[in-house]
Amino acid sequence: MSILSDIFHKIFPAGHPAATQAAPAAAPGGQQNVQPPAQPAQQPQAQQPQAQQPQTPVQQVNVEEILDNKQKQSGQQLNWRTSIVDLLKLLGLDSSLQARKQLAAELHYTGDTNDSAAMNIWLHKQVMHKVAENGGKVPADLKA
Repeated sequence: MSILSDIFHKIFPAGHPAATQAAPAAAPGGQQNVQPPAQPAQQPQAQQPQAQQPQTPVQQVNVEEILDNKQKQSGQQLNWRTSIVDLLKLLGLDSSLQARKQLAAELHYTGDTNDSAAMNIWLHKQVMHKVAENGGKVPADLKA
């Protein structure tokens, strides 16, 4: 399981699509092990809209409320709003440099992983962005 999947499992309720889907695993070298979906064999243009099923809107999860409640329960002063290390600690996940480098590989970080400060800032923004993309209601100031 990927670190991003672990994050989703800790934030989203069990029945939420983000918690049930497996995030693509990163292969050695940072490449994703994802194959593109098979394309249907020559469908007429007019049939394509009819073949697509309407998607059910994903129920939004209030990430701020969930994480604030976790922080209150933990009794720790963790700054999950700006620190990827504190966010991982709050979720009970490995926050070591090696784990963060693994998360950076999963998210295709192209910067220098030895510059942990820059990498950490980027990771936090990317994680908040991914959580928002998958149905998390993230405060606007954390998505930027």
